[in-house]
Amino acid sequence: MNAEQQAEIVARLRARLPAAGIPEYPDRYLLKALHHMVDAGAGRAGTQSDAAPERSPAAGNLAQSLARVIDHTALKPDVTEKDVRKLCAEAEHYCFASVCVNPCYVELAAKALSTADVAVCSVVGFPLGASRAETKVAEAAAAIADGAAELDMVLNVGRLKSGQYGVVAREMAAVVNEAGSRALVKVILECALLTDQEKVMACRLARDAGADFVKTSTGFSGGGATVHDVALMREVVGDALGVKAAGGLKTHEDALAMLAHGATRIGASASVAIVEGCGYEA
Repeated sequence: MNAEQQAEIVARLRARLPAAGIPEYPDRYLLKALHHMVDAGAGRAGTQSDAAPERSPAAGNLAQSLARVIDHTALKPDVTEKDVRKLCAEAEHYCFASVCVNPCYVELAAKALSTADVAVCSVVGFPLGASRAETKVAEAAAAIADGAAELDMVLNVGRLKSGQYGVVAREMAAVVNEAGSRALVKVILECALLTDQEKVMACRLARDAGADFVKTSTGFSGGGATVHDVALMREVVGDALGVKAAGGLKTHEDALAMLAHGATRIGASASVAIVEGCGYEA
């Protein structure tokens, strides 16, 4: 996607915003969000014809590109098999990056998505992060065996806040080593419980341990993703790691804000509303 094509997409998206009832964003904001989606693989979306004048092709492309950076998530304790099947059907329909499910449903999700271009993500040490390191490693191994290609692991928040950085680092490295080349590892910081200094340290430890992403939140500790945290995490990890924003994201404006500040993956249970709010038509 060259500069001229990017400028055209931004112009078309800007023209669509008033009709959709969306506040106007500066071009630089929209362009930055587009760049993050392109970096995450949006170039695979290609282009569409202008044959249907009632629909903005550029907005549709952006929505589909946005879908490809979303982990469609269902992690509440009362999620049922029926819920997981619905989650997987939506993920396949909208072409989300992954479904993120609790460990007991990984095998079900993997079977449901066996022919889809949607990864299965599961959680490790979720939601408290206070499991023993060997328990987290065992959880990772079991999830991969069941079909998970991505793992969202909660770091040991208490150990980090106690200054036991070696313990935290070794635990991260153990899970990363277990995953090897079989699964991506995203380290959940639980930013709502950390100071900025602790967030910086956690990002450095995750980077040095070989993790693939750092992630803002579980969504279970009273606070979710903020643009401040995403920007800080991106500043620390640079281009070495992805940054996943998760927790409390409900609209496509929320998602665009996170992408514009450095996120390369979005975790949300409101994924359908997010992409439909950006003009998605499958």
